Amino acid sequence: MRYLALMLLAPWLIVLGWAYWAYPKSLPRGVARRSFDVLALLAAVVVSIQAALMAYDAVELPAADQFGPKSGAIWQQVVPALYGYGAFVAVLAVALIVRHVIWKGRVLTREGGSSGP
Repeated sequence: MRYLALMLLAPWLIVLGWAYWAYPKSLPRGVARRSFDVLALLAAVVVSIQAALMAYDAVELPAADQFGPKSGAIWQQVVPALYGYGAFVAVLAVALIVRHVIWKGRVLTREGGSSGP
């Protein structure tokens, strides 16, 4: 049950990973950029799993009383999904910014250097 939240969220994380990989099309796609993308996606997956597991362990289930267990056990799946999703998106957002800064500068350098008066 520890990984249920991530298994249910996995299709959406795969779509986000594909979107990160495929766009923007204006940046050059060399070996360096693809290596950076692979590392960013791996980091996003690892951080997402760690955040979800940490959240799963941190959720306190309500104690059962004389009438049986109280409601609220769903939060043991909801909170890890939210943490995992948030961690995945945060890593990819940072990677998008870094990737844009690095490779947009290379595009501008090439365009600026090749265009003369």
